[in-house]
Amino acid sequence: MSNQPMIDDTFAEAFPMRGTRLMITAIDTALAKTAAVEFCGNASSVIGCDTEAGIERELAADETVDGRPGVSVLAFAFDKKSLEKAIVARVGQNVLTCPTTACYSGLDSEEKKDRIKLGAQLRFFGDGFQVSKKFDDRRYWRVPVMDGEFLCEDVVGTAKGIGGGNLLICGVAQAETLAAARAAAAAIEAVPDVIMPFPAGIVRSGSKVGSKYAALKASTSDGWCPTLRAQTTTKLHEGEQAVYEIVIDGLSEVAVAAAMKAGLEAAAASPGVLRISAGNYGGKLGPYHFRLHDLSGADTGR
Repeated sequence: MSNQPMIDDTFAEAFPMRGTRLMITAIDTALAKTAAVEFCGNASSVIGCDTEAGIERELAADETVDGRPGVSVLAFAFDKKSLEKAIVARVGQNVLTCPTTACYSGLDSEEKKDRIKLGAQLRFFGDGFQVSKKFDDRRYWRVPVMDGEFLCEDVVGTAKGIGGGNLLICGVAQAETLAAARAAAAAIEAVPDVIMPFPAGIVRSGSKVGSKYAALKASTSDGWCPTLRAQTTTKLHEGEQAVYEIVIDGLSEVAVAAAMKAGLEAAAASPGVLRISAGNYGGKLGPYHFRLHDLSGADTGR
């Protein structure tokens, strides 16, 4: 790492979630991506959203069930019931409605208890005209719509997931720190089985648990805000004028660790980065602890 910023001797604290992968296809990549983007809207944090979701990657025609271009999305919630409710609503509102799309499961679950009913619920939009087809052990629903049919898999698989992997990138100014965060997000995008649910993969409004206002579950992380340096117990070091956070959800501990490592290395190599840290609650939030020194491969704290 040529820039050699300080790497704090700390850890990112992550917690268990339930996740699923959907494969959204369409007549072309543009429409598949449009449906995926709409599906992932308002899905940044379960603090205020029904799910945390993001685009995993684009899919070539030879990678999809129906031989058309597509997009893979991952979505996470605290439990299967909450995930199912969010997925059904989002596919119904944002995929079913988009021209030419279809939706399939991107995860296999051997246990029936781990499956979410998707097409099994959305089929009722067909008002009795829907038709089911079974190929091997997978059932699909053909729902009539005005440009033909919406094809949707009956059930989709879920798996144990991890939410809350994170990096805090501290830099000399907004522009340099943002460039570093973008570099980190771009590196993480190449890692499979993970998403960054926040806009552009970057968080400007890091939060802490609780607030002086009783109605709020979370509020601004004042210790990391440069403008509050003289008004609170700051966590900033001298010269740090901007902080951006990268939040990562994944389908496995290995995937989240690989994503954090890729993001850390990209940020550390970016000009203007003074320090990289991570957020945790002293081990009280979740059982997954990703130590920055382990990920960086060297003790670069000072």
